[in-house]
Amino acid sequence: MNILITGGTGLIGRPLIRLLVSSGHHIVVLSRNSSKQSIYPNVEFQQWDGQNVTSWGSSEYKVDAVINLAGENIGSFPWTKKRKRLFRESRLKAGSALVNAIRSAQPRPSIFIQASAVGFYGPRGVENIDETAGSGIDYSAGLCTEWEASSADVEEMGLRRIVIRTGVVLDKNGGVLPLMALPVRLFAGGRLGTGNQGIPWIHIDDEVNAIKFLLENDSARGVYNLSAPNPVSNSAFMKTISIMIKRPYWFHVPHKVIRFALGEMSTLLLDGQFMVPSRLLDSEFKFRYETVELALQNILNRV
Repeated sequence: MNILITGGTGLIGRPLIRLLVSSGHHIVVLSRNSSKQSIYPNVEFQQWDGQNVTSWGSSEYKVDAVINLAGENIGSFPWTKKRKRLFRESRLKAGSALVNAIRSAQPRPSIFIQASAVGFYGPRGVENIDETAGSGIDYSAGLCTEWEASSADVEEMGLRRIVIRTGVVLDKNGGVLPLMALPVRLFAGGRLGTGNQGIPWIHIDDEVNAIKFLLENDSARGVYNLSAPNPVSNSAFMKTISIMIKRPYWFHVPHKVIRFALGEMSTLLLDGQFMVPSRLLDSEFKFRYETVELALQNILNRV
């Protein structure tokens, strides 16, 4: 399969490309920084500005599938008006550009995978949230709703579209795990805020394997939650990190301190969801890491 990917140099894109190439797929990456091509042997790079795709570039291959992972990292601090505008524009312009390119492409790809995030559901309580739940009403929920809608028109063109709402990706090479583990390593580990907020985590290996599974499963379409079957509270998550790296769990950071330090961005740490991957489980996808203990043991021991 010939697959075009945006956002291919990010946390999820890098291991996903390695997996797809090892499975025999041909990959074309649309990237603002073509100098990163050296880290991807056997991958074709196309330069783009994140806003316009006038054609499929110089690739000699028919594009069978598009995976749109483009979007500025929402974990960038601080959330200024300028940065929030960048979060939105980087997502919506990429989706719109791909839709326009597909509209004029002959032949058209048959599959479109659209990235999204657990933030779609907004802050929730302790109840499990699956794909049938509605959107939240906060900033992150609004951003995710627009992000998903940016490529919705490809369905009218006959493409099989899949929306992946990803949880907290656990990886030793980036994401939030190294930051969350840092205070524990410095003997200041403990819960953040109440500690009751849900963390819908997923190991990076399960994340990319799930995307590949959905890509190659002809019956897969619509929204899928990409998170492990067993979400945990912030308190349980931080306690597990402490156990894995043999550090004390005793330090509590009050929510007022976090809100003062991070402002609106504090919602990423203080609010949460117990998201579950009901549709993936119904599709009989097999997780390698079903518990946070297995996932953190694998990642932290590798570190």
